Amino acid sequence: MLGRLSNTIQGVVDFAWPMVLISVVVLVSFRVCYLIKNKEKLVLYKELLGLSFVIYILCLFQVVTFQDNVSWSTNNFIPFREMFRYNIGSRLFVKNVLGNALMFLPYGFFISYYLKNKKPWLTLILTVIASFSIELVQMVIGRVFDIDDILLNLLGGYLGYLGYYWLGKFYEKLPSVLKSELVLNIISGIILIGVISLL
Repeated sequence: MLGRLSNTIQGVVDFAWPMVLISVVVLVSFRVCYLIKNKEKLVLYKELLGLSFVIYILCLFQVVTFQDNVSWSTNNFIPFREMFRYNIGSRLFVKNVLGNALMFLPYGFFISYYLKNKKPWLTLILTVIASFSIELVQMVIGRVFDIDDILLNLLGGYLGYLGYYWLGKFYEKLPSVLKSELVLNIISGIILIGVISLL
């Protein structure tokens, strides 16, 4: 099952990399000029978090607007009908069930981080709004509306909120030296180098 999930993620990367690369070059060059012009300090970990959120949104847009030419008859307005159709561990289960939940995990994390959200309700409301708008657009552009996707996206958004919440609890217990901007920037730099080496 992990192999199938890895293949799905790799498929998204292969599909979206041209748009991501162009967007990153444009955004980074603009942001660097902005920081220099306004004499603002570069805080690497904050910049990387912001860039990661933009990259995530771009990949999400690319994935959810991909045309697959289906008909209206495949829309699903009955909760849980589609998600229980697939055998656990099958390719379709990984793609349609796990994929829809995991696809919104970063969304839940990022919006909780940027809003400094202590309660899950705002994250859940924003996740439903985003997911519902995606499903409506998909229906209009010739894809399908699936209520199960909204439920799975909601689960993913909530898991992202929980990740933010528990990471915050862990962060609070760290010694102050590990919370310093320098240490956070070094850790961010190491993660960035690791990600680049995987590409």
